[in-house]
Amino acid sequence: MSELRFVRMGFGAEPVEYQEAWDEQRRVHAARFADEIPDTVLLLEHPPVYTAGRRTEESERPLDGTPVIDVDRGGKITWHGPGQLVGYPIQKLPRPVDVVAHVRRLEEALIRTCAEFGLETTRVEGRSGVWVLGEPKQATALGGLSLDLDPRLTDDEFDPRMNGPEYAPSNAGQRREDRKIAAIGIRVAKGVTMHGFALNVNPDNKWFDRIIPCGIRDAGVASLSNELGRDVTIEEVLPVAERHLRDVLENADLRPRVIETEKTPA
Repeated sequence: MSELRFVRMGFGAEPVEYQEAWDEQRRVHAARFADEIPDTVLLLEHPPVYTAGRRTEESERPLDGTPVIDVDRGGKITWHGPGQLVGYPIQKLPRPVDVVAHVRRLEEALIRTCAEFGLETTRVEGRSGVWVLGEPKQATALGGLSLDLDPRLTDDEFDPRMNGPEYAPSNAGQRREDRKIAAIGIRVAKGVTMHGFALNVNPDNKWFDRIIPCGIRDAGVASLSNELGRDVTIEEVLPVAERHLRDVLENADLRPRVIETEKTPA
């Protein structure tokens, strides 16, 4: 078991600018690498900002030229802003670092957090983050927006940003589609993690409609408030998320990534 400390940087009327949080991540990362501090999780809200990971394509950015901050994490483009709980776990892990195991631990803590509020979430094979599952694809979504012939199923170049609200990521719940409630993107340097997760508590999800969130064109975004049909606040979620992050991260059986060696033919 390793010690874990939480630092609440700023919320609500005092959100933390992205560049300020990024600078603080680097400072904490250096201190953790030098064993000057224990593993640390920075928790905060950002003002509205789009950030693009290393794999972001130009075709996934805002069409209107809205500024985007390019960052050194994995993953693609996403949005951060009010109503979204952002966490940056800065942990020293055994080398070579098992990045997938780290991501799975963050997912587990967030799945448990959502469950405590009465929302069932899960992982989706091949897609990081935490998801609310939709219904099987069908011609018409009864009670929601109707897509009689969904071009996304046959056109790899289909752009939901240019085709009206019926394809908007923020309306995925109405269409009964899979929708991501928490995004995860990390970086590991010198065996210490950076960046982390963003859990949608009660944001205005229309911010996601300007981009292709996480580069995924056939799914959307969700929030605790929209899924539960009531206003859930950051203040409610913060202690619950801290508790589950502490339980999962402090009690993890940390092991280095297994490197498979090629077998020499007999």
